[in-house]
Amino acid sequence: MHSPFPGMNPYLEDPELWPGVHGRLIVAMPAAGYAYADSLSPQLRPKYFVAIEERVYQTTGEDRLLVGIPDVIVQRPPATTNPTMPNVPVAAPPAQPPTVTVPMPETVKERYLEVRHAGTKEVVTVIEVLSPKNKRTGEGRNAYETKRLRVLGSSTHLVEIDLLRAAEPMPILGNSIQSDYRLLVSRGERRPKADLYAFNLPSEIPSFPLPLRSEDPEPLLNLQILLSELYDRASYDLIIDYSREPVPPLSEADPACNDALLRQQGLR
Repeated sequence: MHSPFPGMNPYLEDPELWPGVHGRLIVAMPAAGYAYADSLSPQLRPKYFVAIEERVYQTTGEDRLLVGIPDVIVQRPPATTNPTMPNVPVAAPPAQPPTVTVPMPETVKERYLEVRHAGTKEVVTVIEVLSPKNKRTGEGRNAYETKRLRVLGSSTHLVEIDLLRAAEPMPILGNSIQSDYRLLVSRGERRPKADLYAFNLPSEIPSFPLPLRSEDPEPLLNLQILLSELYDRASYDLIIDYSREPVPPLSEADPACNDALLRQQGLR
């Protein structure tokens, strides 16, 4: 069964599903085996290739939700007396300290894509698909913003894909456009100017040209097709409960449209 939404499916943003969606999308875009109709690799050969890279950082997990770990109940043994020595006082047992939870360092690995020149191995374009940790305040956002500034300060192109409604978007100077989702295409030779593809929940995800070297034709990246095929291949229709509202919740204007769309397709 295909995704019931014409554009981004908001149910895929659920924190329980998004890590899988993110990982599959990163793999789907280059699609070395050409399993996806709109993958990049066949469009970039033979001059370029796509590499999957990792960014690694540590966080204390202060925003993680611990599930299934019961509270420790501290029970003190009842005071007793020694029956053989009734006149000798028995020392009270030492006070039992409560059990607490300390922040543990967590190693986070985030994957992204690099389009490289086949001859020189030079990184021509970086493609980032944002995760919740990138957008929330903390080490994840700090790590990503540091990397983002490094790319923006170079001649390397940046493609930033934000398919998450929650949390604060990445900074864009002088931008007054409010939207659910954003695709940013920043070409090295045009900075500080960049192309912003802003779109909302009912709209299809816009296609955009992938920036390469100026002398080369630029392939069109169609995220809509990639996400639709990803949805089918992963059988998300068997996992998602469309009788419930998506997580994170929709904005005030969207629940009625969401309900009508799902009822029209027999999912409610």
